[in-house]
Amino acid sequence: MSRSAFAERFTRVLGMPPMTYLTRWRMYVAARRLRESAVPIGRIAAEVGYESESTFSRAFAREMGLAPGTFRRGGGPPGRAVLHSPSQ
Repeated sequence: MSRSAFAERFTRVLGMPPMTYLTRWRMYVAARRLRESAVPIGRIAAEVGYESESTFSRAFAREMGLAPGTFRRGGGPPGRAVLHSPSQ
């Protein structure tokens, strides 16, 4: 199967492109780690595939609507910062 055929089928089945799904999955995993552990944010960033804590923080804020530290402390409005796996 070609890359484009895979991406088309993936999008049709899951309703989002593969990279969007991957980013959402990474943020879902990171959000769970932030809420359920005291692991430093930089280490969580590395665990979900980010080489830079600042790049991870920007991506997390864009996806979840809150900075990782704010999310960890339970701050901010509920909105997008709800823990659901990307396929839900």
